[in-house]
Amino acid sequence: MSFQDIRRTRGRLSAKEARLLLLAFLLLAVLLALNISLARVLPGGEQFFLRWSGARAYLIEGIEPYSTTVAQRVQIVAYGRHAFSGEYPFVLNDPFPIVLLYIPLVALREWLVFLLPVLDRTLDFPFFRGLWMTLSEIALVGTVHIFIRSLEWEPPRGLYLALMGTSLFGYYSLAALGSGTPAVVMVFLFFAALSALRVFSDELAGALLFLVAYQWEVSALFFLFMAVFIVANRRWRALNGFLMSLVVLLAASFLAYPGWTLPYARGVLADGYRSGSLTFGHLVSAWFPEAGFPIGTWAAWLMGIALVFEWFGAVNAPYRRIAWTACLSLAVTPLMGFAIFPSNHVVLVPPAILITMLVWERWTRRRAWLIPLFLSCVFLVPFWLYYRVITGAPLIYSQLLAVLPSFTAILGLYWMRWWAFRSPRTWLDQIEDRK
Repeated sequence: MSFQDIRRTRGRLSAKEARLLLLAFLLLAVLLALNISLARVLPGGEQFFLRWSGARAYLIEGIEPYSTTVAQRVQIVAYGRHAFSGEYPFVLNDPFPIVLLYIPLVALREWLVFLLPVLDRTLDFPFFRGLWMTLSEIALVGTVHIFIRSLEWEPPRGLYLALMGTSLFGYYSLAALGSGTPAVVMVFLFFAALSALRVFSDELAGALLFLVAYQWEVSALFFLFMAVFIVANRRWRALNGFLMSLVVLLAASFLAYPGWTLPYARGVLADGYRSGSLTFGHLVSAWFPEAGFPIGTWAAWLMGIALVFEWFGAVNAPYRRIAWTACLSLAVTPLMGFAIFPSNHVVLVPPAILITMLVWERWTRRRAWLIPLFLSCVFLVPFWLYYRVITGAPLIYSQLLAVLPSFTAILGLYWMRWWAFRSPRTWLDQIEDRK
């Protein structure tokens, strides 16, 4: 048997392929220029500035990235002043191995400025904020595409574009892109890891899971579900991938900054102490001040127990149930006592897609108006709540803006739970199909 030389299996790009690559490059360049322009005129970007400033403080200035100096710089970006005692302090609470991942952006700026000093004013924070927005938009598009493909669903082109548009231009997606939260990249890594487990690329899945093993207000329950799934199915190669990433990044972080653990612990404690007013329990206490028991705590326990049962029911189930349980884990996380940031609700884009798919399959004769109604509500209601907030409406509107997405996702997922697990054909469905 002769083997073909793989170096000769591919010739030059065809004219069509070259035009497509050129068009993609031009579109990407236009998108980057637009994002940089928006970053220069729109306020925000505090979540990205927190990481970028911490990495820059360490690499260039020799300042502790978890220090109050960095936090105060971020507060000026977020509030235009230093934070008051009851406001979120923006203390860096990412482990140093994650901070290292932002170092290339800082090093890129210094290298380019060294080569071309005239770029010193151009390559400022808005430039890199626009670059981060572009990367986040690509990650969000990738999340929608990967998740739809993993469900083995082929929606019509119009519905696919509607889902993509709703996911990109919804209120919470725009809030995430504007603030620069890492949640956009994290949700991409969530479902990239889940898709890798689906095709038994376990080492890759484990390596990706290490990259989301922080920011627990976003990833805690998803990560725990993945751990339960991996251990229950004895997918030990995923642990190998996780441990390899852990060893490499921890070794790099301790070589670069041996004493980072104690400042990091102080940052985590300071962040947790000052963010207590942003939790679901605090909001419920304000809604029901005369309640004789902590409603938020009891609700968190009940949801947590129900979620654990769902986890163990999904470990040997088909992929659709696993995806449903993963989406439920993301929806429940903000209500479990973590600080709630509306920009982090971008991780609820996959649950909305899953609910849309299930409605599309379940009501074949009614989907022509059910799907537009559902997507319209998902898209318009948050903008309406935000409009009420900025026009001086009562505080309840901003609180609903923070907690309503989680409750909506939980209700929607349980509404379609039976169909997600078994896809039954009821006698009513069969009668309607015969009409």
